[in-house]
Amino acid sequence: MLSGNPGQPVEPAHSGAGHRGRLRERLLGGGAEALADYEVLEYLLFAAVKQGDTKPIAKALMKRFGSLAGVLNADAKALQSVKGVGETSAAALKSVALAARRMARVGVQKNPVLGSWQALLDYLTIDMAHLTVERVRVLYLNTQNRLVLDEHVGDGSIDEAAIHPREIIRQALDIGASALILVHNHPSGNPEPSRADIQITNRIAEAGRLLGIVVHDHIIIGREGHTSLKAKGLI
Repeated sequence: MLSGNPGQPVEPAHSGAGHRGRLRERLLGGGAEALADYEVLEYLLFAAVKQGDTKPIAKALMKRFGSLAGVLNADAKALQSVKGVGETSAAALKSVALAARRMARVGVQKNPVLGSWQALLDYLTIDMAHLTVERVRVLYLNTQNRLVLDEHVGDGSIDEAAIHPREIIRQALDIGASALILVHNHPSGNPEPSRADIQITNRIAEAGRLLGIVVHDHIIIGREGHTSLKAKGLI
C-alpha cells in the first residue's frame, strides 16, 4: 500500500523493468538525442546491474566526473570510488570508451592524415582530452601521409628533459617516415601553447629539416578544444 503525507500526491514505487523498457524504446526509436547523457549511463549500467534503479548511480557519476565523456574516460579505480559502481560496472563503462577510440582510429589509419584532418582531431580528442596527466605522442607519416606509427613518447611536461629532438628524428629515419605530427594534451583543459611547447617544436622542426623530415604540426588537446601551432603561425 502506498503511503505519504496527508494532502500530498504520492508517487508510485520505481518500476525497474518498466523504466528499462521505456529507455530501450527511446534509444532504439529516437535517434542520437533520444537519451540525456545521464540516461545513456543508466542504460550502460544495465549490463552490470541486473535489477533495480541505475539512475542514482548515473547521476552520481555525472556529478563526480562532470560529463558523459568525463565518466567514460575516467580511470577504472576512480569510477569504483562512486557508490554503486563495482568492477563489473566500471568494466562496462570502460568497454564503451575503448570502442569509441577504436571507431575513431579507423578513420585515421585508413586515410591520408592530412586529407582527413577532422577525423584525426576527433580521434585525439576522444583519446586525450580527459587525461589527468600530460602525455606526449608523435604520429609518424610516410610519403603518402598515412600513419606509420603512433608513438607514446612519455608523460610529463613537454620539454627537452622528456622529449629529445634527435631521438624523435632518429625514430622517423629508422621506420622510414618522411613526416611527423607532434601531439600532447593539457590536463588543465586550456589548449593554448606555452613557451616551452613552442620552443621544443621549433627545435624538432629544425632537426628534421636537416635530414628531410617534415614536422607538419604540433597539436595541443584540451577539454576546451584544440590548438594547432601551424595554424597559429608558430612553426
